[in-house]
Amino acid sequence: MVMDRQEMEHWLAELRVEHRDLDEVIGHLIVVGHSDAMRIQRLKKRKLKLKDMIARLESELIPDMDA
Repeated sequence: MVMDRQEMEHWLAELRVEHRDLDEVIGHLIVVGHSDAMRIQRLKKRKLKLKDMIARLESELIPDMDA
């Protein structure tokens, strides 16, 4: 499935919201001293994957300077 620019921008916005939400959840778990390190690690991995997806989408949305 090929997405048009508007769909990509919408998806990018959703990914940014999820990334920000995960950041808040992780921060909260750390502050309250949540002892489930495995859960925190999984959340951090998901956050990193989101960051990579966001970077990839942003690079697709930015026109190539050589073109």
